[in-house]
Amino acid sequence: MGYSHIAIAVKDMEATHRFYTEAMGFKLVKAVLVPKDGGFARHVFYSTGSDLDQLIAFWDLSQVPGCEDIRTNISLDLGHDAYTNHIAFSAESIEDLDAKRQHWNDLGYDVLQIDHGWVQSIYIADPDGITVEFAVMTETFTDEDAAEALELLRVMDPELDETTPPMRMHRAGSEA
Repeated sequence: MGYSHIAIAVKDMEATHRFYTEAMGFKLVKAVLVPKDGGFARHVFYSTGSDLDQLIAFWDLSQVPGCEDIRTNISLDLGHDAYTNHIAFSAESIEDLDAKRQHWNDLGYDVLQIDHGWVQSIYIADPDGITVEFAVMTETFTDEDAAEALELLRVMDPELDETTPPMRMHRAGSEA
């Protein structure tokens, strides 16, 4: 079972629209106006690949009285580091991930790339400071992975691996 959509409140719908269409490559597929508290909200949907599901949606609350100063950074506003709460989207291959990274660099974003061993990822922040990620799986999950996951879910005194995964910051305007 997949998901239908994820919905997040934003401060600036125009900036969000530009980011998710230009930087992320998503397609605007639906917008709904919803009466709310004497004003209205826009609920705006973008396809992340399929027009039937796996959408991302944004709430533009700028026309709702009392919502002028909403907090929208789903990590920093809660006191976490920027990467704690994030949204990861699939890349099709390492080559696709590299093309997406280059596209982000070409748009002026510094891009963090991390090889987690079983998945490779690239990261930037959207206009609300929400970390977004493109990721490509480099290993398939096994029954042993599932058994280890269940064990790690419950362990209270684990032996930690302090090794930092290979990572690289790709600066906008510099050579790959």
